[in-house]
Amino acid sequence: MHESSRRWPAYALSAPALVFYGLLLAVPLAATLLLSLRVFDGAHATWSGLGGMNYVAVFGDPYFHTVFARTFALAAIVTALCALLGTPEAIILSRMRAPWRSLCLVAILAPFLISVVVRTLGWAVLLGGDGFISRVLQTLGLTDGPVVLMYSMTGMVIALVHVLVPFMLIAVWVALQRCDPDVERAGASLGASEVMIFRRLVLPQIVPGIASGAVIVFSLAATSFATPAIIGGRRLKVAATAIYDAFLGSMDWPQGAALAVALLLANLAILAAWQRLGERRHSARSRTPAPIVMEEVTS
Repeated sequence: MHESSRRWPAYALSAPALVFYGLLLAVPLAATLLLSLRVFDGAHATWSGLGGMNYVAVFGDPYFHTVFARTFALAAIVTALCALLGTPEAIILSRMRAPWRSLCLVAILAPFLISVVVRTLGWAVLLGGDGFISRVLQTLGLTDGPVVLMYSMTGMVIALVHVLVPFMLIAVWVALQRCDPDVERAGASLGASEVMIFRRLVLPQIVPGIASGAVIVFSLAATSFATPAIIGGRRLKVAATAIYDAFLGSMDWPQGAALAVALLLANLAILAAWQRLGERRHSARSRTPAPIVMEEVTS
């Protein structure tokens, strides 16, 4: 039987999934790309012709430069904080015994059962001038007046970290389940300290989980809308809120579509560069001679 004829059943079985994928993702993306090329006539509120003027406006306007810079700076800060908080949480949970481990895991993942909008509105109450955080700081004498974290970069970071840190925790948790506990016991039996065991034995094994969680958190933070819209307000716009204003504020749909495509391409470029960096580090490690791990741990 010819090789192509043997492959045909596999392609036929994949056809429904490919069609479903195309209808849900490829068609809307193609429609958005086509819409971004339309020319909007603001005087008559009509679309006429095709062109790249919307992309010229996006890439040439300093206002949009500021919006995108704020978006990716926010995503980077949130990703770093989620890694710093989620990694120790996952390690501590993996060391717990039943039933405390299950109870703590449920408590951490329970916010998934509540809408992001509801959680963000809760943070809006806490971050206001009369909120709990401001009153605690004034009671402790750390500030002389009300502390308003609403409509600030700090407030958006706090709210987004609370929303997204469970994604980092899950990714690191999965990586920890693959770690061999005998490696840590061997390092401890050879006299290695807890810090050395974590740095030389545990951390290299969970780096892929941290990297996967970072990709997820960065993507969600860069494209988030509800939290920046409520906490940042009209003062601190990010790409998602700028797209919303273009579509429903000025009714300039082609401009909003161009912003959406630009955000997608920029996000994909950053993630591709991150993946490429990880591949280079992995290939560099594979080319170097493997050291004797226990000798490094005890040195």
